[in-house]
Amino acid sequence: MDELVKSVAEQTGLPEAQAKKAAEAVIAFLKEKLPAPLASQIDTVVNNPNVADTAEDLLKKGMNLFGGKK
Repeated sequence: MDELVKSVAEQTGLPEAQAKKAAEAVIAFLKEKLPAPLASQIDTVVNNPNVADTAEDLLKKGMNLFGGKK
């Protein structure tokens, strides 16, 4: 989660506290919208330092999809 928060803060310019809230909101949204088998894996992905690079890549793609920084 720390890596995700750091990435959100760096890419958006948000202070860390706001970046954490943003990351938590997105995680909650994904858990609610994804099928149960995928939703149950979100915490594992977010909290596993071995997949931080993958999460960062996904965040960048998501931001590009929604018109964020490229």
